[in-house]
Amino acid sequence: MTQTDLELNDEVIYDRIRIIRNQKVMLDSDLAALYQVDTKRLNEQVKRNMERFPNDFMFQLTEVEWIHLRSQIATSSEWGGRRTLPYVFTEHGVLMLSSVLSSKRAIAVNIQIMRVYVKLKEMINQNTDLHDKMNEIEQLLSGHEVKISHIFQYLEQFNDRTNEERTKVGYK
Repeated sequence: MTQTDLELNDEVIYDRIRIIRNQKVMLDSDLAALYQVDTKRLNEQVKRNMERFPNDFMFQLTEVEWIHLRSQIATSSEWGGRRTLPYVFTEHGVLMLSSVLSSKRAIAVNIQIMRVYVKLKEMINQNTDLHDKMNEIEQLLSGHEVKISHIFQYLEQFNDRTNEERTKVGYK
């Protein structure tokens, strides 16, 4: 397995998808690493084509979001690091990157990222289906609780009657 194959591993991509503002996004620096280009170069290409990246495709993190994210991903201090707040790309933004970045590497990475997004949607749908089935079973069983309780009451009454002394019938 080559280094390139390792970088296109689904797990590597899953690890780079983050939830920010209730959206699944990828950081510009993570995408640049996958595309094997500098983050600065990736952002230059995006800025040259800003009309392709509306706010629902790409947005810049706030200072608070960036601090919070940095603490989650355990990045080093700011010394020698980024001088600007990072951009993040939604699924549609990543797809649009394929029209801006035309290297073979970028195309291959984008295809793999889109496949991962599809798998994530399938997993979410499966979980939703499972949740719906659990609710359905719970509703079916909710009335059974009372019925089972009545059955036990009847059994207890029957048991109490069988313990009483019975009058003997028959010959002495």
